[in-house]
Amino acid sequence: MKILSVKSLAIEDVKVIRFARFADERGYFTEPYRRSDTVGHPDLKGFSSLQFVQINESFSKRGVCRGLHFQWNPYMGKLVRTTQGHMVDLVLDIRKGSPTLGKITAFDMATAVSDNYSEWIWVPPGFAHGNFFTEDSRIEYLCSGEYSPGCEAGISPLAKDLDWSLCPDELRQMFDTTVRASGLLSEKDRNGLTLEQWLSDSRSENFVYGVC
Repeated sequence: MKILSVKSLAIEDVKVIRFARFADERGYFTEPYRRSDTVGHPDLKGFSSLQFVQINESFSKRGVCRGLHFQWNPYMGKLVRTTQGHMVDLVLDIRKGSPTLGKITAFDMATAVSDNYSEWIWVPPGFAHGNFFTEDSRIEYLCSGEYSPGCEAGISPLAKDLDWSLCPDELRQMFDTTVRASGLLSEKDRNGLTLEQWLSDSRSENFVYGVC
């Protein structure tokens, strides 16, 4: 895995890892993940204790929005990439005591065969995660915890009390155009909790800044 760069988003604990593709007239080859390269990287210090135990794949049609989901017991961090199409990833801080609690940001993750790189976004425990799609898309994510029914919850991406101030303006506008106007959401996601409802729930004590 040839890591080209690691950068933090507006919420520092959320990382984007860019890695190389090696192309020639036949196509390209890439090594999307190698544990030793992440463990030894100075900007990925938390990866030394990570073990990915589950791989998920999903396909979403244009206009679909998923999320905002999170889990505890066990916690689940997600390393997510677009393998085909155009995803915009959404990340909401739900850690009590965090200076960015209640703030949501987004990252544009389109991919094309002609690109000489690809990217992961790392969403650690303590964040609600979702995404929306501007074209038919396939994504893959590596999970640091196995799915645990009964220990998950969701905040609606349409909740009016989310703070979008850290989200790039063009991605906020893209969300409004794609999702608020005519987005395809499950009833569970559309009718998810507001941030206030979640923070008033005793289960929210599972997510505390500096602990999870």
